[in-house]
Amino acid sequence: MIKNTTASYGWLAIAIHWLSVLLVIGLFALGYWMLTLSYYDPWYRLGPWWHKSIGISLLLLTLVRSAWKFYTVSPKPLGASWEQKGARWGHGIIYALLFVTMISGYLISTADGRGISVFDWFEVPALITGIPNQEDIAGEVHWYTALALVIAAAGHALAALKHHFINRDATLKRMLVSKPNHD
Repeated sequence: MIKNTTASYGWLAIAIHWLSVLLVIGLFALGYWMLTLSYYDPWYRLGPWWHKSIGISLLLLTLVRSAWKFYTVSPKPLGASWEQKGARWGHGIIYALLFVTMISGYLISTADGRGISVFDWFEVPALITGIPNQEDIAGEVHWYTALALVIAAAGHALAALKHHFINRDATLKRMLVSKPNHD
């Protein structure tokens, strides 16, 4: 089943979620590692090329994910009222951090007026340039929001594990396997 139901996420939402998890973790690890590279390291230029290409891909995937959220229903929230409110806030924070991290990355990469090559398939043009200290300010925002995103995602994962092992409800299971609605 591709679409979500009130009982379960569909395969598309599940696939996008886990692909996003892998991309966020991979981008953070790559970005952190890139900070250690010297000018003469062969990855000094290759690392940013991969980071930008994957980052733009994650942006596109997140836009698809956001559109899909509006197109299909969401499973009914589980847990106590405070857990449901926390989940809504947590998801909102994760989405906000995703977008701010990706937009600030774009602003770093295009500060000099050059577009971003995405796997050498196409180029994303530089639309916003000339902001004073654009690269430096966007770089600070990018680092701190990426760090906050990884921390928020870790909290999200811990909450899912709490639901699975302590609450013993289907919160985690329905993000692993799509099931038909039995309402």
